[in-house]
Amino acid sequence: DLSLPPSGSWLPPPPLRCLPSPTCCGPQLSPLLLYANRRDLRLVDAARDKANATVVVGGLEDAAAVDYVYAQGLIYWSDVSEEAIKRTSFNRTGAGAAQTVVPGLAAPDGLACDWLGLKLYWTDSDTNRIEVAELDGSLRKVLFWQELDQPRAIALDPERGFMYWTDWGEVPKIERAGMDGTNRSLLVDQDIHWPNGLTVDYGQQKLYWADAKHNFIHRCNLDGSSREVVVKGELPHPFALTLYEDTLFWTDWNTHSIHSCRKQTGRDQRIVHSHIFSPMDLHVFSPKRQPVCDSPCSHGNAGCSHLCLLSPSRPFYRCACPTGVQLLEDGQTCRDGATQMLLLARRTDLRQISLDTPDFTDVILQVDDIRHAIAIDYDPVDGYVYWTDDDVKAIRRARLDGSDAQFVVTSQVSHPDGIAVDWIARNLYWTDTGTDRIEVTRLDGTMRKILISEDLDEPRAIVLDPVAGYMYWTDWGEVPKIERADLDGLERLVMVNTSLGWPNGLALDYEQRQIYWGDAKTDKIEVMNMNGTGRRVLVEDKLPHIFGFSLLGDFVYWTDWQRRSIERVHKRTAEREFIIDQLPDLMGLKATHLHRAAGESADVTRGRGLARKHLLSFVPSFFLSLLAVGKHL
Repeated sequence: DLSLPPSGSWLPPPPLRCLPSPTCCGPQLSPLLLYANRRDLRLVDAARDKANATVVVGGLEDAAAVDYVYAQGLIYWSDVSEEAIKRTSFNRTGAGAAQTVVPGLAAPDGLACDWLGLKLYWTDSDTNRIEVAELDGSLRKVLFWQELDQPRAIALDPERGFMYWTDWGEVPKIERAGMDGTNRSLLVDQDIHWPNGLTVDYGQQKLYWADAKHNFIHRCNLDGSSREVVVKGELPHPFALTLYEDTLFWTDWNTHSIHSCRKQTGRDQRIVHSHIFSPMDLHVFSPKRQPVCDSPCSHGNAGCSHLCLLSPSRPFYRCACPTGVQLLEDGQTCRDGATQMLLLARRTDLRQISLDTPDFTDVILQVDDIRHAIAIDYDPVDGYVYWTDDDVKAIRRARLDGSDAQFVVTSQVSHPDGIAVDWIARNLYWTDTGTDRIEVTRLDGTMRKILISEDLDEPRAIVLDPVAGYMYWTDWGEVPKIERADLDGLERLVMVNTSLGWPNGLALDYEQRQIYWGDAKTDKIEVMNMNGTGRRVLVEDKLPHIFGFSLLGDFVYWTDWQRRSIERVHKRTAEREFIIDQLPDLMGLKATHLHRAAGESADVTRGRGLARKHLLSFVPSFFLSLLAVGKHL
């Protein structure tokens, strides 16, 4: 049984016995070179002098990286302008229609296909990540996100389970890791500047790279040892690198050509193909470069529920989960999805960040026509995200996957700066700094009611405590303050009105019965008890302009307009951590438990349990407030 879990006894025999890939494109007497030319992909016969190149895929915007899976007749490429990875089928009759497999990238400079485990790997020099996915683009997972500056070329050695990549950032280097994200190590960090091209000699177990600043091609063993010069510093601007048997091939930006030499000596240099518009990535298109082996992931996905990634360590594979999803203790099964999420409003898009995994990868929600999103909240019962849009002057909602997008409130909305979901009574509250009102409606937008319209100057953040029957809001007007009222707008009370400037953010700690707020003028995060006592400063350093604000578990989260960042701080230790850095146009955010499967969040569970536990104390204020709201609605 080859679908045993990692603890099973079956192990593939190292080294794997491999055979040439079955041919997809007819017999080959000499190697074909597949290269990206920005506006198209082309094939050229390496043995024929001045041979004409055949356009495989034309009409492209900015094709940079290219690779293929020979046995399946698939060619992949990254398009930097379209910020995507695409593919086409290719056989003796030509190429099929182009298909986008990985959208929403930033600068996908490097691309590599795992032809044994049938996975797609890529580098992104803007997000500084290395990711992996299935060949159809599904089940994306971030493998590396730290200590990367400008990752570019990436090469795989599936037979041994290793991946290699170059980084031409401030600290140029070449690194190696397991294709499962383990065993990361530094191979080269001396005499290196712009390491562009990278390729593996599988037979000789050598790693070759080209440096466009030092103008050379060097090689070393696969562990970084025994570095040697292949071509001395005489190349104008080498970019991509590949090999076939005894010959090295590379593209050069300055000569607009493909060059070759003997891989052992660097001699017998010649121009293979010239007059190329913009030569980018390059691969030898041959079954000999992709021998087919018996991969552990090819047998029942090795028992993995999602990703099966090849590994250099026994049992030579490892189960993995899509970004943001945890692997269960059995080492094979992924959770149904994320359990804790950070929802983020930017001016023109909404994003979600799983808090279950340490990479904090932001994923754009597929919702159209967001003009100027400001505030955001989440209903854990029905799974809707609610947000305000200051440009279209409306409140909208959609599912986390972007489906079922709806307008909830569209009339008499001016500048809706704050929004809050009452997940128990199924109501939606918002502040409007244009109309200077606080209003409430049912979650579907029906039965709208103005709750407070007097003595409001610049109301912004609003948060709810449905179990206790209270709402809290901030006002950053001439007399800045934080107020509280019953959920029906009655029993209004000023909680804080001293030492405030622009109290933009507000959050409640239900368990500890505390109120947290962030002030963009005093540049502080403060906290006090819900009864108004015990006010103290939590953070007062490097907070140039707080805007969005939320609390979940032990952490307070906030967005900062000037730092273009999302940070969090531990509410007891005051230890800070960046979630995202250098992301412009940040607005509101909401940290929440999802618990979609159970239909309720941790706050719902806690709230209902607390209500049962303290029934006598909570029933009067809780139900009277809801009855009052219901009566007015």
